[in-house]
Order: sequence, then structure tokens, then C-alpha cells
Amino acid sequence: MQHVEDLYPTRKDGREHIIDRRDPVIWGEPEADLPSGLPEDRLKQFARDGYLVVPDVFSQDEVALMQAELDRLAADRDVRAREEAVLEPDSEIVRSLFAPHRFSPLFDRVARDRRLTDPIRQMLADDLYLHHARVNVKPAFDGRSFAWHSDFETWHAEDGLPRMRAVTGWIMLTENTPSNGPLMLIPGSHKIFVGCPGETPDDHYKTSLRRQKLGVPHADTLREMARKGGIAGAYGKPGTVVFHECNTLHGSPDNMSPWDRRNLMFVYNAWSNRPVGKPFSARKPRPAFLSERPDAPLVPAEGPLAQA
Repeated sequence: MQHVEDLYPTRKDGREHIIDRRDPVIWGEPEADLPSGLPEDRLKQFARDGYLVVPDVFSQDEVALMQAELDRLAADRDVRAREEAVLEPDSEIVRSLFAPHRFSPLFDRVARDRRLTDPIRQMLADDLYLHHARVNVKPAFDGRSFAWHSDFETWHAEDGLPRMRAVTGWIMLTENTPSNGPLMLIPGSHKIFVGCPGETPDDHYKTSLRRQKLGVPHADTLREMARKGGIAGAYGKPGTVVFHECNTLHGSPDNMSPWDRRNLMFVYNAWSNRPVGKPFSARKPRPAFLSERPDAPLVPAEGPLAQA
């Protein structure tokens, strides 16, 4: 089994460890000939803040297609009974649907859309593959919070991603407002890695996807990072895209509003950053619907979704 150095130790003991990021945010010189790439100033903004909100990427007609497809999947009893469907901790309402591209040709097509993949190729300077995908649903009145965390901490500990060379590109399917449980981020927090205390139990994902407790930084750490970087919300109209660096600390409050919040998320990992061997802080990797192991890089697709 190939040995890979653990650059970001976490869940090794009962203490929290804070270290500087050891990886770049923009890996190399961005490709200039990608048709849906971002201008240099937006890439610099992403590198500074750890996230980027880009409005009007997908049309309202395309959003309507995705909304209708999500409604179809959420109503399918066979889909709801699968492990990929995660329900709210206090109800039977769908909280997340993982790997929607496995159930839907439309979502498979969206995952390969150049409007998502071209900017991330600029950031990661490598071929891409889909580490995982999900729809996060915050239903009106009943959508529960997500604790502050770094995605990379989980993907490193439980999946075995060695480096910070992954980005989530996600699409707002409904308007994200300050009142309907939006994603909240700490700008600049991606430059620090918080190694969390504790030990990963077997099949931890079965509880963490409903309510995360392990892999959450201490309150004093979050307080200090928020003091330095502030807290920002990812707000926008349907069709807005957010590019979210894998180590940026983020979370979201309950949705107490009468309006649903739905976001379609695709996590892209660099082909050279595929997991090798065991995870860094778990006995075995999570299932494939949370940590894909494809045989080849993703092939991008162009054109409007109506032609999919």
C-alpha cells in the first residue's frame, strides 16, 4: 500500500490542533482558453476569501428543469428508501440527496457543465472528477442547521483526500436569503486548518449526515476566526453559482421562514488528488456515494440544459 504523508492531522487525540495551510488555493497558472472560465480578478477574490458568488450562471428555464427533476426524485419511494437519501433528524422530510447524478441523466449532465467545471479547472490546474454530489434541502419551517465545519477535514479524515485540491460548485435552485437558512462562511478561514479532537467511529456518516458533532472546531476557535474574517452569507437568486473552497469554514442556521431553500452541489477533486490507501483518521472509507472512485476524469459538456 502506498504511503502518503499526513499533512493535516485531525482526530488523532483529544486536542484541537491549528496549523497554516500547506497548499496553494490557485494551483499554477490558470488556463486562459476555457470558454466558461473566470477573469483574473474573480480568481483573486476566490483565493482571498475562499468562496465566490457568481449570479445568473444558469437561466430560469434551466433552474425550472432542475427543480422539476428534484421533485420527481424526492417523491420516488425507491429513491427515498436508499442510503443516499438523508432525512431531517426530527422528521421524514428529505434533508439531503446524495449522488443525484446516479439517478438522473439531467443531473449527470449538470455535473459536467462547463459553467461549473471550467472555473474549477482554472483553480485546480488539473483534470477533475466528481468526488461526490448532493442536493441540500432546507424545507420551510423544518429545515435544520448544519454545524460550522471544514469539508476538507471530513474528506481528509474519512475519505483519504491527501491535499486541499478540491472545490464545490453549487447552484441555487431557490433564492437564498438571510431568512431561509443560507450558507454562512468565514472569509479567509481556508488559510488555516483546524485539526479536531476525537476519534472517528465506524460508519460515522450514518449519524453525521443528519447532525454533525465530530469535526466541529471549538467555540473559541470559531470566535477568533470570525473576529478576524467576519461572517458572510451566500445569498442570491435561482441560477446563481457559488464556488466554495474545500477548507473554508461554513455552516447554516435553521430555516424558520415559509420559503424552501434548495441547493444542488457538486464536489470536484483534482485527478492527481485521488485518495490512496486508507483514510487518514478512519478504519475504512465512506461508501462510494460519498466518496467516488471513478476510472477516468470527468468529460465536460457544453450548451444549455434544454439540449441535454
